[in-house]
Amino acid sequence: MTKQVLVTRRVPASATAVLHQVAEVDVANAGLTHAALCQRIEGKSALMCLMLDRIDKAVLDAAGPSLKIIANIAVGYDNIDVNAALSRGVAVTNTPDVVTGATAEFTLALILTISRRVAEGDRLVRRGDWKGWALDFMVGSELLGKQLGIVGAGRIGRAVASRAAAVGMRSVFHDETAQDPQSPLRFVTLDELLATSDVVSLHVPLNAATRHLIDRKALARMKRSAYLINTSRGSVVDEEALVWALGEHLIAGAALDVYENEPQVHPKLLTLENVVLSPHLGSATFETRTAMAELAARNVVAVLNGQPPLTPVLK
Repeated sequence: MTKQVLVTRRVPASATAVLHQVAEVDVANAGLTHAALCQRIEGKSALMCLMLDRIDKAVLDAAGPSLKIIANIAVGYDNIDVNAALSRGVAVTNTPDVVTGATAEFTLALILTISRRVAEGDRLVRRGDWKGWALDFMVGSELLGKQLGIVGAGRIGRAVASRAAAVGMRSVFHDETAQDPQSPLRFVTLDELLATSDVVSLHVPLNAATRHLIDRKALARMKRSAYLINTSRGSVVDEEALVWALGEHLIAGAALDVYENEPQVHPKLLTLENVVLSPHLGSATFETRTAMAELAARNVVAVLNGQPPLTPVLK
């Protein structure tokens, strides 16, 4: 019987070309509702999906015993019931490494944008409200000599620190799972990181321990002159708490690429000048998005050829 791969959304042609080496490919160019996904996955040998797709027990039940692999085109995999998949012998893969550089670059872009008020200035010029240069006009904060607190010492967190060093920032890290006594990185408690950092940047996966990690209590610990950056997952930050902290002037501002209820954004965040909002662009370069899709496709090919997956998610 011919193997079939379901791809839940449009992906680069180079990725589907890889899949065609081993299977027929069914691409849902416009995306699928959960109900449509359950219907369309029946009899498929592999599923290549994105973070927008909820892969739960209902999807696994609908797929049946033919399904061998779920290849997620993302680093995070909180959209997949991994335990349920693995218990049925279905491999689950993600796309680490290939997103590191692009996401780190974008994080630094957000840090520069919020600290130097770039987006705020852009809006002002477009409104026609710029009246000319003045010594005290729209002054921001320099990064030279400032402390960057990185929550999450994985590939992306370390890459952000490397790039931040180029503008003169020094980095400290907090990570509950990756502390290595032999590491040259400086690890501190979350309390110390929040209380001493000029910029706090989040680079953790979303799970039970990190959901609303940045809540009212955490925000109240931060410097009033500090900025919060989030390019990880939206629900790591309690958006209601963030709105409260910004309203109380407990922090200087925030730059967000991810949100609790994407694509919806908390309406009060939309009204604040000291908030930079971007539409989940962390990995959005042609090079990286193509590499993500191609890596997911190679994972599918490996598993359907009876080989181990290249980048398995392990529980």
